[in-house]
This record gives sequence, structure tokens and C-alpha cells, in this order.
Amino acid sequence: MTVDIRRSSSRFVEREPGRRTQHAFSFGARYDPEWLSFGPMVCHDDHLLGSGRGFEEHPHSDLEIVTYVVSGSLVHADSLGTSGSLRAGEVAVLSAGTGVRHSEVAATDGAARFVQVWLRPDQVGAAPGYARGSAAGAVEGAGLVPIAGVGSELAVGVAGASYAVARLAAGEKLILPAAARVHAYVVSGGLMRSSLAAPLDTGDAFCFVDEPGHQVTAAMPTELLVWSFGPSVAHPEPHRQ
Repeated sequence: MTVDIRRSSSRFVEREPGRRTQHAFSFGARYDPEWLSFGPMVCHDDHLLGSGRGFEEHPHSDLEIVTYVVSGSLVHADSLGTSGSLRAGEVAVLSAGTGVRHSEVAATDGAARFVQVWLRPDQVGAAPGYARGSAAGAVEGAGLVPIAGVGSELAVGVAGASYAVARLAAGEKLILPAAARVHAYVVSGGLMRSSLAAPLDTGDAFCFVDEPGHQVTAAMPTELLVWSFGPSVAHPEPHRQ
């Protein structure tokens, strides 16, 4: 049972003309032996793109690439023949499988911010595919709303994986899942100080391994993105702070 706090200030920042990316794990030339992965998660990036800027066509294989748009609009195109714009609050899963090429560029009418996660799939060499969904049901008071994986209509090629959004009002409490691994990322806003940690701000994350369902409290209007992996951990009561 462990609790790690991954602060925004500890993420590797990569800057290119028209783009800023914050990497949570080792990526490219930046090697961090303590942050190579978190269960099947091998990449957790927070991207900010200028208008019309982004990633031109490039290849992937044997990855589940999950993209959630925080603000603006992201134009996606791939070698499967899929094209279109993902807007704020929308999510897409690109199963790279045997191989796919794609591009991701901010629309020309403004900047775009998106969080992208790469997962190692359970099965390698599968047929590639693309699907999209929405977090329209994630409103204040709704708690955790699944948007990909277990509990949603958007499949992810990792058994037991679930991706959820929570939008909290100031002072609203939320119990995070009890699972083998939980990654809870503060997209915007912040969480109050608790027995687990000093306040969490935008860009900070909780990483739980075999922990109970800890309760968190929003210090202001807050959006969380929460991954859970593996079976639920049996505890008699959620752990409230």
C-alpha cells in the first residue's frame, strides 16, 4: 500500500515552437528510472498547443492512446481514414495495434489543451481502431463519471481499466476508487490539504497502489481525471480525510 504525489513541478517540460508538453514519465531523451510507468500507463502528457500547431503525422503500434481535450479543439486524422475535431470535454481512444499513423493539431481558431495517456495493451498485434466519446455527464455533484474503459461505452484494450472525470464545486467531496492502482490528476482547480498531502494544485497527481478509497475535497471548482487499474481493493470503509 503506497501513496505517491506527483507534483506538476516535477514533470519534465518539453518546449517547441507553438507547443508546451509536461511529461509525467520518462520520455524521449529524458530518462527517469523512478518514473518509467504506472501499471500499464507508460505516458501521461499534458499538452498545450498554439493555434494551428501540434504533431504532424507520425506512427504508433501496440499502444492504447487515450486523448481527453481540456480546452479548445484538436483536429485528428489517421491512416484508418478517420478525421475530425475533438472539442473540450470529448475523449478518444486510438488502438494502435499492428500499426497506425496519425496527426494531432490545434484548430486554427485558438489554442488547445489536451491530456494524453498511453497504455500497454493486454494483446499485442491486434487490429487498429479509433473511437470517441464525451464527458457530457460529468457535472458538479455527479461524482466520478466513466468516459473510457469499464463503466463506459468506449472500450480500452486493458482489462479492468477505467477512466473517469469528476467536476467538483468548491468544498465538494469525492471518494476516489479503491483499486490495485489509481492515478488521480488535477486538470484544473485544486484539492484541500489532507492527511495524505499538502494541497494539490493544477497539474499535480495522486498515485495510489493497493490503497482504500480515499476522500478528497475540492478547494475551488476542480476537474479531476482518474484512472483505475486492476481489481477493487477490499476495505470495510472508504478512508476519509
